[in-house]
Amino acid sequence: MRGWGRIAGWIGLALFAAAALLLFDAEQAPVVRKAYVALRGWPAGARPIKVLLASDFHVSEPDMPPARMASIVGQMNGLKPDLILLAGDYVSDKQVLSGVFSMDEAVATLRGLHAPLGVYAVLGNHDHHRWDGARDAGAAFPREGIRLLRNQVVPAGPITLAGIDDILTFHDDMRVLGPLHADSKPMVVLSHSPDVADIIRGRADLLLAGHTHCGQISLPLVGAPEKSSRFGDRYLCGLKREPDLIEVTTAGLGTTLLPMRLGTSPDLWLLTLGP
Repeated sequence: MRGWGRIAGWIGLALFAAAALLLFDAEQAPVVRKAYVALRGWPAGARPIKVLLASDFHVSEPDMPPARMASIVGQMNGLKPDLILLAGDYVSDKQVLSGVFSMDEAVATLRGLHAPLGVYAVLGNHDHHRWDGARDAGAAFPREGIRLLRNQVVPAGPITLAGIDDILTFHDDMRVLGPLHADSKPMVVLSHSPDVADIIRGRADLLLAGHTHCGQISLPLVGAPEKSSRFGDRYLCGLKREPDLIEVTTAGLGTTLLPMRLGTSPDLWLLTLGP
């Protein structure tokens, strides 16, 4: 029996070490991924702009407390983007080893974000699932100088920006998007989920999304068991250039279900948009 007890002890120690490593991965500073995206219809004489995409904050303890958010906000401002886009899921409903925050508290951690062309946000499925999420969002974001887009289209310098509300909870309304025209500015769509991709083809040039966490856990040789997208691996993670749509899915910053990551570093995307 002592032998079995020793084995059980070693197994327990190994599981603890593995959990600690996965939490450590989840708490790393976001990787900044950069890319140049050439867009149709770029206005003549307009300079390229830098757009910073961030998503899936899931403000909660232990992996995304307000102190860590303050560090990330500083990192984002330090990149000096012209435009900041936030793709949803500010709150968390993790119940395992976790302290959760209200929508007001989560959005307050974004205080200080600034960019010359503005800071814009859309909501995600977790924001709508929380009873206080979507209800309080309308007041929380303006307090921090952030414009919340809920199926709205706005000018943003040389581009037109459409913020689509969450498709996963049936709050999206694609009627705000019309067909593209040769003389129209580039249309950039900000959506929590990449699952809008096929719906917006022919109506947008660039889709910026989050939600998938790039799988959050990605195993060697196997990949991510959980895709969180009806497209599977197609828009799971990163930059995808297709003839009729360019799409970027960020891995996000926080975690869901469990405060763990493997092979899917938290990230920010700094995109240079131009002709």
